[in-house]
Amino acid sequence: MKKTMTCNQLGGACDLEFQAETFEEIAEMSKQHGMEMFQKKDEAHLKAMDEMQKLMQTPDKMQQWFMDKRQEFEAL
Repeated sequence: MKKTMTCNQLGGACDLEFQAETFEEIAEMSKQHGMEMFQKKDEAHLKAMDEMQKLMQTPDKMQQWFMDKRQEFEAL
């Protein structure tokens, strides 16, 4: 069964919806969208990516963020 999450829910900056059957698929869609927005130099997305970069500097916090997002996805 497909589940839906928005760019915002996945740490992004807009309401674009992604639909996938697994968390890995939806994470990959979000990543592709992020790369497109990066190339377009979309200011809101660049700011969101900056926040994610800060989170990535602390592996424990990044791992917790991923676990939380996976649980959010599974709960849908």
